[in-house]
Amino acid sequence: MSVVIDHRPGRQQQQRQSAEAPKVRRDPAPSRLKYRLERMWLRPLYRRVVRIGLPAFLLAMTAGIWLSDETRRAGLNDGIAAIVDKVQNREEFQVRMMTIEGASPAVDKALRGMLPVDLPASSFEIDLTALRLQVMQLDAVESIDLRIKPGGILSAVVQERVPALLWRNARGIDMLDKDGHRVASVTSRATRKELPLIAGEGADLHTDEALALIDAAGPILPRFRGLVRRGERRWDMILDHGQRIMLPEEGAVIALEAVIARNRADDMLGRDISVIDLRDPARPVLRLGVDARNTIRAAQGLPALGPDGQILDEQKGG
Repeated sequence: MSVVIDHRPGRQQQQRQSAEAPKVRRDPAPSRLKYRLERMWLRPLYRRVVRIGLPAFLLAMTAGIWLSDETRRAGLNDGIAAIVDKVQNREEFQVRMMTIEGASPAVDKALRGMLPVDLPASSFEIDLTALRLQVMQLDAVESIDLRIKPGGILSAVVQERVPALLWRNARGIDMLDKDGHRVASVTSRATRKELPLIAGEGADLHTDEALALIDAAGPILPRFRGLVRRGERRWDMILDHGQRIMLPEEGAVIALEAVIARNRADDMLGRDISVIDLRDPARPVLRLGVDARNTIRAAQGLPALGPDGQILDEQKGG
């Protein structure tokens, strides 16, 4: 193998010194700083901070600096509002008409008056949930289904409460449904004379029992005039000619059925009896009318009684 000798001055000496100098081996171990950095990088929290936290901080700082200018903020708000307004006022989001099914004229008018905007309007301006809650505050409405149909139609399907009773109270006369919920007010009994009448404080809380009594009074319904709640505990059934059936607190329907059965057998209600007291079912009491009492008193040689129960001779003497 040939050897190349550099004959330039001083080069041969440098080559001999480099050949004689020992070679320094490179230490493969990392430096202390690099080792610590690598150990930190193995920590999940540190990696999250570097990969997520630092970019997010820089982005937030940049956005904060940019939004610190009031003019830029106003321009951004105006731009967002313009985009939202443009989307909401698109043709496919417009509501042009409202249809109402199952509502009376009064409820129909009230429902249309509750719309928060005039039609046509964007569907985003109509809060169906809030409108439904507002409509449900009407006494006559039991339920309502609101939805926006294709073609820009706001559909309302209303189910109104069906009046079942008239309730005479201190405020006037109200119509009640079968659950005792108020439907509407009437000016007089003749307005809805086909509905049975109940009266007294707390009568609206016991409409189920009142309807059961009216149903049980089928054979004497032509003579039925109403039910009166007494002491918020029991019922009195009022018939024509001033007859009254005083029913007990418990088992009122059974007691009434017994009276009807007795009337079917003996025509008890066709006689001159003013009150049938069944408050104690074990000891029923009959109160005779004035004519029947006067007949008995005449047979006993006693003076007659007036309509108020007072002796006629005493009234004349007074």
